[in-house]
Amino acid sequence: MFTTMFWILAIWFIINVIWMWFVTDNQKLQKTFAWINVVAVIVGFWVYFGATKVSGIDTWFNIMNYANIVVALVQFYFGYRNSTTVKHA
Repeated sequence: MFTTMFWILAIWFIINVIWMWFVTDNQKLQKTFAWINVVAVIVGFWVYFGATKVSGIDTWFNIMNYANIVVALVQFYFGYRNSTTVKHA
């Protein structure tokens, strides 16, 4: 479970970070994915502290959990910022 969840969260993290920077002006999507990141962080810490750790990736799993918190905070900023500052195409 530990290794499987690590790879699921790692792939989600990479796709989410790449996607986030290309649609910073879409507040609805930023909000949606920020809340999905909250769920990912909860699941990530639940697995990290609840499952048997694999010694090779346990540090990276923890780092990824905290990095996902930072990404969620950035997405919440982009999602809930004042709409008058958003550029419209």
